[in-house]
Amino acid sequence: MKALVLSGGSGTRLRPITHTSAKQLVPVANKPVLFYGLEAIADAGITDVGIIVGDTAEEIREAVGDGSKLGIDVTYIPQEKPLGLAHAVLIAREFLGDDDFVMYLGDNFIVGGITGLVDEFRTEHPDAQILLTQVPNPTSFGVAELDENGRVKGLEEKPKQPKSDLALVGVYLFTPAIHEAVRSIEPSWRGELEITHAIQWLIDQRKDVRSTTISGYWKDTGNVADMLEVNRSVLESVEPSVEGTVDDSSEIIGRVRVEAGAEVRGSRIVGPAIIGPGSVISDSYVGPFTSISEGVRIDDSEIEYSIVLRDSSITGVRRIETSLIGRDVQVTPAPRNPAAHRLVLGDHSKVQISS
Repeated sequence: MKALVLSGGSGTRLRPITHTSAKQLVPVANKPVLFYGLEAIADAGITDVGIIVGDTAEEIREAVGDGSKLGIDVTYIPQEKPLGLAHAVLIAREFLGDDDFVMYLGDNFIVGGITGLVDEFRTEHPDAQILLTQVPNPTSFGVAELDENGRVKGLEEKPKQPKSDLALVGVYLFTPAIHEAVRSIEPSWRGELEITHAIQWLIDQRKDVRSTTISGYWKDTGNVADMLEVNRSVLESVEPSVEGTVDDSSEIIGRVRVEAGAEVRGSRIVGPAIIGPGSVISDSYVGPFTSISEGVRIDDSEIEYSIVLRDSSITGVRRIETSLIGRDVQVTPAPRNPAAHRLVLGDHSKVQISS
């Protein structure tokens, strides 16, 4: 069995971060989102992995390499522009051959991995298996309609009037039957080959399409709010450790990881939180659900429920929260405007001014 991981796309909802960085490489708890998916694939016993890459191909290649450090063997498959998930299957035909495969969206995050799902697919071996979860806003997703026996009978892409609240999670399992399906569909109104249309084609051809509804945690980390929420979820399980240095005037509370080479001086760190290697926290407060990447400097400042990427600095800022701060950013107080009172006073006036 193989894996096809989608790591193209421009990440417009994460701009300006994605103007200079691939959305799949934005770190959650100091690890790129993409790595969580690749590790889940390796844990499921799949080592032959094709990664679809686009404009950020060079950055993805630099981060993942040949995949050996993650226990996989990677083949890179270029996609000139994002033309839909089914298009990704189409251009990966040579890599996929006649093998079964799991398709995984590189910016998705699933707690607990996919091992159980892959094992179920290997045992039951339907033509396709999709992952579903209940969402409050199904109009933003591909939506599945199930029959009375729980079988998939219809799929719609971002419907205006959804027939259910079951959204497709970004993990799909396919047999080679999907290849005929992606060749048989036409582009949608968005100009893309939709994977929902390909799966619907399988259903219309009376192929065996099954679904698994998950109740666990899943997020599409396509925007800042979801990225921070995933960071929070991962930090909930962080193991406390201090490999860097913490001076006697500092206070570490709860699940905090201070990585090798990091320094904490005269500061208070309240977990769950991670302080990355080479970072220096001085005379500051770092609050819960905060990930500080490598080489960051925080001085005389307060921050919580945030992600700070490498080589950035925050100095003299009293409060930052719910923020995603990119690489090599400098955050400082704004200069104070000189305070002045403008007066037009008549004769014999009496004025009191608070200084």
